[in-house]
Amino acid sequence: MILSLGLIVLAAGGIWLFIPHDDKAPDIKRVDYQVELLTARRAASYPIAAPQGLPKTWKATSVRFDGADSDAWHLGFQAPDGQYVAVEQSAQTSAEFVDDASQGSTASGADETIDGRTWKRYTGGRYDALVLKEKNATTVVAGTGTFKQLTTMAAALRTK
Repeated sequence: MILSLGLIVLAAGGIWLFIPHDDKAPDIKRVDYQVELLTARRAASYPIAAPQGLPKTWKATSVRFDGADSDAWHLGFQAPDGQYVAVEQSAQTSAEFVDDASQGSTASGADETIDGRTWKRYTGGRYDALVLKEKNATTVVAGTGTFKQLTTMAAALRTK
């Protein structure tokens, strides 16, 4: 019985040695969002925002525009430290859109002025967010990044 147990431990150890053990996060591919951005800007009922002037260390990872769903625009980024920051916009101005885009964050009562516009701070368990409600659309910059990273993204947003 001890001999059988020894053989099993030896076989399991051999198998363990040959299985790759890579603990680092997978490399997320950069996406080019220019075509989707141009399409969204032509089709949307409000000015679509996208960042300009972000360092190359910010990596665009996801993009989509859904004209059927209140002209919903999404642009996701991986920040230099690996955190996630997304830009969400929609013609839908309800609290439901903000709740969905910010993953259930709630208004903290604090405001932040970025480029002359007042953004509301939202905090939550999963995401923090900055929310800008304008006449034709609501913009949410949300993610796992710090408020400094969210502010950097909001400050880089341009509609042309």
